[in-house]
Formats: sequence, C-alpha cells, structure tokens
Amino acid sequence: MGFFKVKLIPDGAAKFTRGMGMSTIWDSERGFGERSWRYSAVINDMVIEKIFIEGGAVVQNSEPDPFEVSDVETMLEYLKGKDEL
Repeated sequence: MGFFKVKLIPDGAAKFTRGMGMSTIWDSERGFGERSWRYSAVINDMVIEKIFIEGGAVVQNSEPDPFEVSDVETMLEYLKGKDEL
C-alpha cells in the first residue's frame, strides 16, 4: 500500500506503555498483571501525530475488552485520508 518505515514495538516490560500513560491492570477482572490499554498510534520523529484509544481513555479492571478504534481498518482509513489532503 506504499507505507514505509512501519514498526511494531514489543514491550514485554511495559516501559513504553508506562511512558505513553497507557498502563492498565486487570488483576481482579481477568487475573492479568500490568498490560497496555488497547490503542494504535502514528508517531513521526517521536511526536504523536494521531492516536486511537479504545473508549477514549485508559480504564483499570475494565469488564469489557473494547476493540473498535485501535483496529487496522481504522488506522488504514486514517493513513489513506492523509494521502488525499
């Protein structure tokens, strides 16, 4: 699709997650420890250009596991729209 320099960032120790302010704990709801809240972002030269956060904010011990705006389709639509500007 013509996208270059795309990088997925593994974050097993949650250091990046904490730095992004996206840390959540689902210990009582699901028995998980610290995890990243679900989001997707476009970051250019260390500046957040666009971020899609599920539910609009981080939630602790969330009962539902939302997956509506951090999906690949939402991101591709955003990126395609940038080309049209």
